Amino acid sequence: MAKTIQHKKIWGIPVPFTRDRSAELQKALSQVSGGWVPIARETMLGAWQRGTTLTADDLLACFAVYAAITQISDDIGKLRLMVQGQGSNGIWKELPSHPVAKLLKKPNRYQTRQQFVAYWMSSLYRAGNTYALKQRGPVGEVEALYILNPAGAAVLVADDGQVFYRFQKEKVNGITEQITIPASEIIHDRLTPLNHPLVGVSPLVSARVAAGHANSIQQDAKDFFSNSAMPGGILVAPEEISTQTASELKAAFEDGFTGTNSGKLAVVGDGLKFEPLRMKSTDAQLVEQLKLTVDIVCSSFHFPAWKIGFGTMPSASNVETYDLIYYKDCLQARIESMEAVLAEGLGIADNQRIESDLMALLRMDQAGQMTYLKDGVASAIMTPNEARQRLNLEPLDGGDTVYMQQQNYSLEALAKRDAQDNPFSAGNPAPVDPEPSDDDEEDEELDEALKAFIEKEYKLPDPLEAIL
Repeated sequence: MAKTIQHKKIWGIPVPFTRDRSAELQKALSQVSGGWVPIARETMLGAWQRGTTLTADDLLACFAVYAAITQISDDIGKLRLMVQGQGSNGIWKELPSHPVAKLLKKPNRYQTRQQFVAYWMSSLYRAGNTYALKQRGPVGEVEALYILNPAGAAVLVADDGQVFYRFQKEKVNGITEQITIPASEIIHDRLTPLNHPLVGVSPLVSARVAAGHANSIQQDAKDFFSNSAMPGGILVAPEEISTQTASELKAAFEDGFTGTNSGKLAVVGDGLKFEPLRMKSTDAQLVEQLKLTVDIVCSSFHFPAWKIGFGTMPSASNVETYDLIYYKDCLQARIESMEAVLAEGLGIADNQRIESDLMALLRMDQAGQMTYLKDGVASAIMTPNEARQRLNLEPLDGGDTVYMQQQNYSLEALAKRDAQDNPFSAGNPAPVDPEPSDDDEEDEELDEALKAFIEKEYKLPDPLEAIL
């Protein structure tokens, strides 16, 4: 087995790989099955014979599927990936100079961080699996990550349990021929596996019938409005009329009561009667059926339908609550899974982690944000400068201190009070005057001398004596 592993240069860097032409390797490796395949099975009995089987691309043509995948991918793509380290006090702080942080900021030569994460998620939801190939530097460090096409990927397991991945040629990612790569060179993220632990299953498997139904409804509506010969109404005559008379009446009605003249008063004679034709109730139900297919598709993705214009829109007062539900039910598991496989695949230390900045996703309205920051500062949870940083404002002198009002008691002081026999006894003992000190006696003597001096030197004459 070990003899079949060779080295091939991808991007000019040696990468361990195995050639598929090795007979020994072919016997040792077996392909894992049970995951999503490009054919979305049959949507109805006999679909294959009729040529109506749906591919993954056919399902993406359903507007609900496309909207759900792109919305989820773009929302997670908003989040900034950062490397954090845990200090001795247990607090996690960002490490912007970490080599992995620089890699996450620019994953490869042709994708930005946002494009990389969005493509990661779209691959995950389209195929159930995302495969990221590591590009290593001269000393083995990971310099770049390239997401490979899941349609050309296969998971292989050797007799001794080792995992390999086979990929087809992808020139844009440096693969010039079909190769098989050890699992150490691949970061594999997958949706919930249902048939095999190494193969995730796409929501398209669950949504294929509803998506196919939605496509059929839209195609039927297109054909109906393109080819339908149903008139807006008919003129009924009590007796048979000539072709010329019918043509004249038709032209008169079309010229006088269509377009800008629609709705004007018509005066007809000779017993003619106009009967308008309306949409059948069965045709009107197509709209309800289309809404049902959207609900089914969105439920397969755990995605709220109101985000693509269906269902009940949340009121302005509880948008934040709906966004939290959206994050918890739809996005959180995918975000944490991506963080975990990236941390493991890039060799992050035990006291470090890869974390997504959720502030870009769970942004509040300005009034709610100000209330949140004000309460945080008033409750001594954050400093004023930390609150200002959230608003992208410069720090202020003295703003790095946590403030608390004077009348607030510490838990230690309250514990001492409660330890008394009767901590809630009424009132406090009356204050006792302190014993007079020598300094107090000297002060009293000075006051008396000053008072006598003022009376002697500044005594006013008696008014009666002055008159006499």
